[in-house]
Amino acid sequence: MCGIIGILSEKQDVAGRLIEGLRRLEYRGYDSAGIATLDASGHIQRLRAEGKLYNLDKRMSETPINGVVGIGHTRWATHGGPTENNAHPHATEDVAVVHNGIIENYASLKADLEERQHRFISDTDTEVVVHLISENIKQGMSPKDAAFAAFDRLEGAYALAIIFKGETNTMIGVRQGTPLAVGYGENEMYLASDSYALAPLTKKISFLEDGDRVVVQGADVQIYSNDNTPVTRDIRITAQSGASAGKGEYAHFMLKEIYEQPSVIGDTLNSFINPATGDITFPEGVIETLLKAPRITLVACGTAFYACMTAKYWFEQVARIPCEIDVASEFRYREAPMPKDGVAIFVSQSGETLDTLEALRYCKAQGQKVLSIVNTIESTIERESDFALHTLAGPEIGVASTKAFTTQLTTLACLALSCAIEKKTLSEDDSSKHSTALRHVPKMVAQILNHDKDIKKIARDICKARDVLYLGRGLMYPIALEGALKLKEISYIHAEGYAAGEMKHGPIALIDDNVPIVVVAPSTDPLFEKTASNVQESVARGGKVFLISDENGKQALEKTARWTITLEDIHPFVAPILYALPVQLLAYHAAVAKGTDVDQPRNLAKSVTVE
Repeated sequence: MCGIIGILSEKQDVAGRLIEGLRRLEYRGYDSAGIATLDASGHIQRLRAEGKLYNLDKRMSETPINGVVGIGHTRWATHGGPTENNAHPHATEDVAVVHNGIIENYASLKADLEERQHRFISDTDTEVVVHLISENIKQGMSPKDAAFAAFDRLEGAYALAIIFKGETNTMIGVRQGTPLAVGYGENEMYLASDSYALAPLTKKISFLEDGDRVVVQGADVQIYSNDNTPVTRDIRITAQSGASAGKGEYAHFMLKEIYEQPSVIGDTLNSFINPATGDITFPEGVIETLLKAPRITLVACGTAFYACMTAKYWFEQVARIPCEIDVASEFRYREAPMPKDGVAIFVSQSGETLDTLEALRYCKAQGQKVLSIVNTIESTIERESDFALHTLAGPEIGVASTKAFTTQLTTLACLALSCAIEKKTLSEDDSSKHSTALRHVPKMVAQILNHDKDIKKIARDICKARDVLYLGRGLMYPIALEGALKLKEISYIHAEGYAAGEMKHGPIALIDDNVPIVVVAPSTDPLFEKTASNVQESVARGGKVFLISDENGKQALEKTARWTITLEDIHPFVAPILYALPVQLLAYHAAVAKGTDVDQPRNLAKSVTVE
């Protein structure tokens, strides 16, 4: 979760204020930082440092820089380690760039630029943006045209802030899938990842929409859509407080965290998959240990347990490794016999969940190798594990887990696919298709978020219900369970998730015209026709169906469903990650419509550290 800030001023003091802005972005998590400004002659000057901001402060005291325009960045290492060389801003003689997100077509762009004699010196995907814009300038384009032509070639989810040699009155930005805001100050302008970074500088903020491009020249701001048509965005007056710090333009942390998913999933993917080669890598010994195991045991609580349930399908279907799953609060009391050379995987957002920690200790006592998947670095669960993997979701403030869940799924999918590739349980062609599907997830998540307004309308109807059923089969079954949990957690509506084939074994008795049924069913799922049949049975008994599917699924059930959200065609392997988004948004909007406390629902805590 990288942080971005840019300042365009009439005063030669932007460097120190950039660093102060970066301090307000520390909550996003980072392991390196840097700033770039233009000196009095208009030349680009940079300071970058590994580690925390005090290291950058030290560089400033040793080699001070300043100027009237500059950009700053806090980076959480993904593609390329947390080195000074990989830290942002990235720059050539002509342009400097800071970036949050992922450039999916990085490898092909890099190959093209290398043929044009561009030399790359970092391990990041971001550096291609710098060279792409520089090449356009070399061809005689203006800064605006050079930047916009580069944006046209980028694929992925990203936010960028850019300054140019000799252009002390210009700063350009773009938002595609990850947030970027414009701040309006007294004789100066700003760009930032969120309004919290700008709170000491201005209260006047415009929040860019997906695809927006912004050109800031002095006090003049021109915003364009992705087809370069001028557009306007409202300027709002924000009132930051301790309670709302970090929410940006969002009413709740939960919604902000839902919208951060293109970025954090991309960060997590980049920490495991090399965008240039598609190779998946994990710390030494992880995959070897999993492949030796006669059985994998997956243990977690709540939402993380549903991530484990999804992983059971992946490990068994794709990698052909037997799995058991259990909720942590029950597992150790079951006194399950554990196999020799077995591996236990524990999934936790906080890394401090007591039930999960005690289950981990039971497995260690039974001679199991322990792999933890956590979002909090140096947590107790991580310290007591043989191996640890980090989901790079950044801080998650909302009690109802969203981005932590999808990054857990992302990590588990990478693990299962890596095992399958090593075991050769997939053909080379299928392995490539699975890997490509994973790398496209951030972009597809950004596309799914475009359905937010339609889901909000549907939620206004569903929130009136006392009971709601969620149905799914196969990989969609855990997503049905997770959707029901989300609705219960924050809207207080009674909801249950079921395997659709089990409806006729009892739950169908609950159905009448007052019980909405949420069905998650991509048509690419091998069990889609069976799910469709289960849906027909429910509708025949008065059920009102909200169908989440693709175009083929919509056509198959268009006469049956009361409401439909139509997603793009999705590879079945990654469908659980992507179909999690609509059920999160449905729960959020239902809760808002009911007026509940979305971020801090009654009776719940973010980290459960008691049994």
